[in-house]
Formats: sequence, structure tokens, C-alpha cells
Amino acid sequence: MNNIISTNSLTMSSREIADLTGSTHDNVLKTIRALVKKGVVLGNETPYVHPQNGQTYKQYELDYRNTMIVVSGYNVELRARIIDRWMALEESAKSDPLAMLSDPAAMRGILLSYTEKVIELESRIEADKPKTQFFDQFMNADGLYGLQNAARALNCRPNLFIRWLKEHYLFYQGGNLVARVQFIQMGIFEVKTTLVDDKVRPQAFITPKGLKYLNERTPDDLRMRGAA
Repeated sequence: MNNIISTNSLTMSSREIADLTGSTHDNVLKTIRALVKKGVVLGNETPYVHPQNGQTYKQYELDYRNTMIVVSGYNVELRARIIDRWMALEESAKSDPLAMLSDPAAMRGILLSYTEKVIELESRIEADKPKTQFFDQFMNADGLYGLQNAARALNCRPNLFIRWLKEHYLFYQGGNLVARVQFIQMGIFEVKTTLVDDKVRPQAFITPKGLKYLNERTPDDLRMRGAA
């Protein structure tokens, strides 16, 4: 999620609206642009750099009024998510971190909480070492997994695994498989371009976060016999 809080006003980005409503960023942009064209919504497109591929895209930063107009056509549950998020942003803007620093009891609570989290994280890292070492052998130099190597890491049959990905996560762009935008934005896939026969071709890779995400959702019938 990407919200910008300034000293003058709170704003919510079109990308965060997409995240909260489960829509694609392209669809949210299309809605905003149509409303801006009608003069109903006020806003300007601003650039942002995607953390996964380093490319620059467009987004909108909207205040409360304009955000509410954009999501007015969504159902009650989705509008509630947006309103809840705004309330959280407002509470965050009101909080004074300096006041907490002067409260010894609050500081002890914060330090204790962080200490517990560090201990828990260290325990997880130690427990996950064998699994991590197994997954590492399938990574490329960028820390990503090709589709077939991801299948091997998950102990799946590569042809069945890739077919399943095509049904739910990937689509053909020309003759190449690329990930759908919403799953790139979630950090599950990363699309890189390679030069083949003097032609630039996109190629989908699975991130470490994506491997964990897919492992939790991969059907059992894709696993090789003896898989855990």
C-alpha cells in the first residue's frame, strides 16, 4: 500500500484503493480518469517507481472527498474498508510519538514487544534454515524463481504447475507468458525483459514471497508422490 501523509492533508493513492477493494490498479485508474474528465473528481496523475521492476507508472493521490466519490459505486463492504483505512490514517496523523518517548511505561511496553518479535523471528529463521537452503538451489542470480524451478522447489510436476498458473495467474502476451498486473502489484511475480533473436521478450518469474504464497494454494494433485 502507498499512502502519502503530508502536514496539510491526508491522501490515499489509487494503488491503495485498488489494494483495499481487490480491484486492479488499471480499473481504478480508468474510473478516476472518467470522473476527472466529467469534472466530478479533482486530481492529477503523478509518477511512481515500481519497487519490483524499477519502471515508472502513473497513479493518483486523492483526498477524502475525491476518494469517497471514486468508491461510491462500490458495494458497502468495500466502501467500509476505505472508510476504516481513512480513520486509521487520521488516528496515525493525530498521534504524537514524542509524547510516548517521555512515558517510561509506554517505552517499556514497546521495547518488550519488539524484543519478543526479534526472538520469535530468530526462532523462525533457525527452524526454516533447511527449507531455505533447499529453495536457494532453485533461485537465479536475482533471487527469483523461473516457473519450472518454482515447480521443483514446491515438489510439483512442472507441466501441471505451469498449466495451473496459466489458469489463475498468467496470460499470454504474444507468445510469452506474463503475470497478471494485480499479482505483480502483490509482489508474487516479477516480469523481466530478455533479448532473444534481437527481440525484447517478457518473462515471468516468481519471487520468494510468491513462492510462499503459491505453496499455500497449490492443489495437492499437482504435487509429486511423496511430497510433504
